[in-house]
Amino acid sequence: MAQKTAVKFKPLKERVFASYLDEIEKTSGGLYIPDNAKEKPQKGKVEAVGSEVKNVAVGDVILFDKYSGSKINLDGEDYLILKEEDILGVLA
Repeated sequence: MAQKTAVKFKPLKERVFASYLDEIEKTSGGLYIPDNAKEKPQKGKVEAVGSEVKNVAVGDVILFDKYSGSKINLDGEDYLILKEEDILGVLA
């Protein structure tokens, strides 16, 4: 399995920089859903936080709304930049 390379990005103020967590999706009949047919996940891993972020830390797995934040592509990987207030919760 390919390992992600570290991206050097520092979000400002109350912003959070997160990578998407891929989930292998399978139907109830056992068929796998191809990547191009899936919706973007609503779960991600915090890669970096701004100086004013108080409730999440690097490495936390977070849930966010499907349409929140700004989606960007760096070095061929998709990332999300969102405000801390747009994070729905942290998975324990």
